[in-house]
Amino acid sequence: MKRFWEQATATPREEGWGVLLDGRPVRLPGGTPLAVPAAPLAAAIAAEWQAAGGTKGGEMRMEDVPLTRLAGTAQERIMAEPDAMVEGLAKYAETDLLCYRAEEAKLAAAQAAHWQPWLDWAALQLDAPLAVTAGLMPVAQPPASLAALRRAVAARTPLELAALGVLVPAYGSLVLALAVVHGALEAGAAHELATLDERHQEEFWGLDAEAAARRERVAADVAVAARLLGLLRQAA
Repeated sequence: MKRFWEQATATPREEGWGVLLDGRPVRLPGGTPLAVPAAPLAAAIAAEWQAAGGTKGGEMRMEDVPLTRLAGTAQERIMAEPDAMVEGLAKYAETDLLCYRAEEAKLAAAQAAHWQPWLDWAALQLDAPLAVTAGLMPVAQPPASLAALRRAVAARTPLELAALGVLVPAYGSLVLALAVVHGALEAGAAHELATLDERHQEEFWGLDAEAAARRERVAADVAVAARLLGLLRQAA
């Protein structure tokens, strides 16, 4: 769409913080004015609107305002019905990437070295020990652990759930995503862990340009979710 504003600014609202475009509130697709709980996040959203399209009359795309899109998802979709999001994310615990190890010795050793510490973290910090298997056959997880991980997801705010909605499928691992949300693991490092198998295969077969491009796209999405979480922590 065409940029119609000169100035984007963050402003206090009754519901927290909003963003104004030449004095008019940024509105979500449903018509509700955008509202976020943290001043640093509102300032960052205002900054992406200030940059979008370059100058008044320029073309802007919604891809130019990724924080707005995440915040809008939290406000319009998750806040009204968080249980659906919680259930969808918690289900990843049943087939968490970290629980499935290779049968090839070198890769299995790398997985054990890099992945097992985060399963140990989940067991200690979230009271959610998970079983590990070799190969692709499903392994049943302890019901108590699955329930503990669901509680860990349900305890997050709508904005954190929006970030998890990006991170969990990006990693294929609820454990890694929860470690990021808890501040125990950096989001980019978690993406490196999640792509361990892929990068191991490239050592033998060479770089797959399509897979590398996909990793870059996912890494960009992960970076936006991580930035959202970082901005929320600034206000904590």
